[in-house]
Amino acid sequence: MTSQSDPHAADALSPATLVVAAGRPERTQGAPVNPPVVLSSTFVSQGVPGAGEPLYGRMDAATWHPFEQTLGTLEGSAHPALVFGSGMAAIAAALSLVPPGGRLVLPRHAYQVTLGYAQDLHDRLGIDVTLVDIADTDAVTAAVSEPRPASMLWIETPTNPMLEVADLPVLVEAAHAAGALVGVDNTFATPLVQRPFEHGADVVVHSVTKYLAGHTDVVLGAALADDDDLHARLHAYRTLHGSIAGPFEVWLALRGLRTLALRVERAQANAAELARRLADHPAVAEVRHPSLPADPGHDRAARLMDGFGAILGLRPRGGPDAADALVAALRLWVPATSLGGVESTLERRRRFATESLTVPEDLLRMSVGIEDVEDLWRDLAQALDAL
Repeated sequence: MTSQSDPHAADALSPATLVVAAGRPERTQGAPVNPPVVLSSTFVSQGVPGAGEPLYGRMDAATWHPFEQTLGTLEGSAHPALVFGSGMAAIAAALSLVPPGGRLVLPRHAYQVTLGYAQDLHDRLGIDVTLVDIADTDAVTAAVSEPRPASMLWIETPTNPMLEVADLPVLVEAAHAAGALVGVDNTFATPLVQRPFEHGADVVVHSVTKYLAGHTDVVLGAALADDDDLHARLHAYRTLHGSIAGPFEVWLALRGLRTLALRVERAQANAAELARRLADHPAVAEVRHPSLPADPGHDRAARLMDGFGAILGLRPRGGPDAADALVAALRLWVPATSLGGVESTLERRRRFATESLTVPEDLLRMSVGIEDVEDLWRDLAQALDAL
């Protein structure tokens, strides 16, 4: 059994077991099975503080440790994760590794706020931003070295919201050959489906808000680095910028994390079945999910991932008006942004003016939850039939 003092003691266990077993208190007589919430902004301290000594809540908090150690173990990192106040706070920390005047290569289809932040880095710090089709391996390989070497290659795989799948090990090797760091947003896949450090990634980030917490009730992020120096730089960024998480939110995220394996298993199975049925419906123009043999990312996902995820892309016949009508006709699916909760949600992504213009206006991003798949299908079918 793992403990807070030795988060890697159970490396031989499967991820589905680690997600339950890691980050537990020491097994001593009368000890709690679950770690407690420590609600204190400051700690008793006098004299010169020792290394690692609790001092002030912006610097460290005991309630962060079990979650950070569990996520670090799941990702196979040499260091615990660093929890942040939001997914974007973690992304900002990771992108701070790009120096002023440096060059950042990232997917043209990615989380829209990541793309917006990249533009902000360009405007403020003169960082050269190059957008690529992350599924076009040759184009990405060329982009990390021309017209000048990149400082960082940022990868989403599958991408948000287009579900393109990157050839992760090949792209990491090409980026490193050009002298670039590689950051991977692993939110969609989770460490149960994909572990970027195994392919040589330098930094991994998560929106903990999504699958890891899993219950649509907290906003949190996390960043991880295998390298000692990179980990220290991310830790310093969090401390100096104050982009920290509240202890109770992190405790809730750890409670949600314990059921990640079950939730991901059920949601992925639901998503694959719904994708299969949607592909045959006459009111559907296109459905995207890597589980489909005809999907462009299928072969790559089958080779590199331990599953296909639980996000679908759906384009109904009839354009944006039909997409909006479909959303309005649903009764079980929840029209809402974000994703990765136990409930099934969907939205038309181009309702946001900041979404990439290359995302089709009628694309619905669907986050498949853990409900009974037949109930989800009946709701979808009646809405599609009404079109």
